[in-house]
Amino acid sequence: MTPLFVPPDHFRELAPADIFPDPARPLEIDLGCGDGTFLLGMAAHHPERDFLGVERMLGRVSKTARKIGVRQLTNARIMRLESAYTVAWLLPRASVSRLHLLCPDPWPKKKHAARRLVNQAEFLDGLVRILKPGGEFLLKTDDQPYFEDALLSLESRAHQFERLDWPEDAFFYPITDFEQSWLDVGRVIQRARWRLKSA
Repeated sequence: MTPLFVPPDHFRELAPADIFPDPARPLEIDLGCGDGTFLLGMAAHHPERDFLGVERMLGRVSKTARKIGVRQLTNARIMRLESAYTVAWLLPRASVSRLHLLCPDPWPKKKHAARRLVNQAEFLDGLVRILKPGGEFLLKTDDQPYFEDALLSLESRAHQFERLDWPEDAFFYPITDFEQSWLDVGRVIQRARWRLKSA
């Protein structure tokens, strides 16, 4: 099994065993995984779980795949694909224990706000499709309007998601490269965590 995951077919829903050999293990998704700092940190800390990073930038994908190989992390892989499509159409139904969206592109201009993942019905429907009942969606962002949009979007789906507390020291959670760069210049990082309700 290679660190770089290439779907056998980009136009059908994957089966869990397409990604990792044991579908019984918890699967976590790092959406827009950047340089892989979070992905590798989580995989090393949780050998009992599997982690798939999703990133569209070829250079980042190649570097992260090499890092996974060097560290011999058999529970981490990376796929080059666009985030919204991956969630809405490609990932297996009811297969994901946790999806992490960390410092996503904020699309700061008002006219671009509809491009934010958290504002897209297709993405939110995809979350409902791929998360296991009780599965979690975790978000961190330095952009206050993005954070407020996320709160409103998930609040509008209160029949599907419940917000959970997320204290600073609740559990192991590595800082991403983007998050560190914003912390270094004094930006505040907002975070929120939701659970998919059982049907």
